[in-house]
Amino acid sequence: MKRSPLLLLLVVWIAFSGVAAADDWPWWRGPNRNGIADPLQSIPLQWSESENIIWKTPVPGRGHSSITLVGDRAYLATAEADRETRSVVCLDRQTGAVLWSTDVHTGNVTPYKNKKGSDASSTIACDGERLFVNFLHDSSMVTSALSLDGKILWQKRICDYVVHQAYGSSPAVYGPLVIVTADNKSGGAVAGLRRKDGSTVWKHARPAVPNYASPIIFDVAEKPQLLLTGCDLVSSFDPLSGEKLWEVAGATTECVTTTVTDGERMFTSGGYPRNHISAVKCDGTGEVAWENGTRMYVPSMLVHRGYLYGATDAGVAMCWKSATGEEMWKGRLGGTFSSSPVLVGDQIVVTNEAGRTFVFKANPAAFELIAENQLGEECFATPTICDGRIYTRVAHVSDEGRQEFVYCIGKTP
Repeated sequence: MKRSPLLLLLVVWIAFSGVAAADDWPWWRGPNRNGIADPLQSIPLQWSESENIIWKTPVPGRGHSSITLVGDRAYLATAEADRETRSVVCLDRQTGAVLWSTDVHTGNVTPYKNKKGSDASSTIACDGERLFVNFLHDSSMVTSALSLDGKILWQKRICDYVVHQAYGSSPAVYGPLVIVTADNKSGGAVAGLRRKDGSTVWKHARPAVPNYASPIIFDVAEKPQLLLTGCDLVSSFDPLSGEKLWEVAGATTECVTTTVTDGERMFTSGGYPRNHISAVKCDGTGEVAWENGTRMYVPSMLVHRGYLYGATDAGVAMCWKSATGEEMWKGRLGGTFSSSPVLVGDQIVVTNEAGRTFVFKANPAAFELIAENQLGEECFATPTICDGRIYTRVAHVSDEGRQEFVYCIGKTP
């Protein structure tokens, strides 16, 4: 396949910088791994089945992974129960046409147990040359790499996996590595794999307890740190060498959210065996700066200009001062939330489990809801927002059954 100069530049940029262009969304939580989209874009505030829909594509099976965007393509993971497959699907970013679909695993399903789970909840990461995805297969967690044309390049078994509720940790690309986690009751692992061939560069055992958080890398406290929450721990590693930088008891056993940082503190949240949000200093002391008992179990949070924003599982938007934990406000949205919010400029976009999307202001002065829109009847995937378009994955549920769709929402004439 002949590559354009622009695509080659993108490959080099991702490979050496660990970040991506603003008009792509190459991995979980976006280019900067923090749920923040390009602030200069303008998105529509109203949409429906008949308004501001650029394209709509049905996808087989069930999956809660978000849409990954690189170049002119969109990628997502899905699983089909009747065929016992876990697959990667590639769509044309401009038209929604299905370009290819690859079955990564067939048979030997390790099924989820929580009704809100899926067998395809890991969001794909792309380094410009390869796609990386985590699936459970044959009672193990396996990381796979595919080419941009859907060929399986390598597969790596990370560890045994005993399902407690489900699996949903997404891979993180950093430098020459793809970093993955598989916390579970049999004793999990966090590992750095070489992107080219899947060989293990470093690996650490994790406690034998269930946990669901994704690995995330931030420049915090003046150095890059791989941050993990859950397993009753808050942990920091050097992302390239795997060296443990520090670790403290500062989180609950089970965490689903992916941590964010304000540059000095990281924010953990969990829901079992207790509800909590805490701010942990990342300077190596592990000091807990503040903590409260809010249940922010599944949706991840956002940090913007010194304030922490989130939507609770029970449908309440909240804002705190990130340095002190002072509550600025709370406002009722409605419904139950599993999807995480995305920030665009000063607008926060978040969708509840019934497919209703809310847009409210990232303003510490007061809660201000500015839009509500409905698509489908079910949504667990976090929206992807690039180039003034919102890519979202929802399901229509009727007497005839359940059908998932990917929507591209944008301003239309």
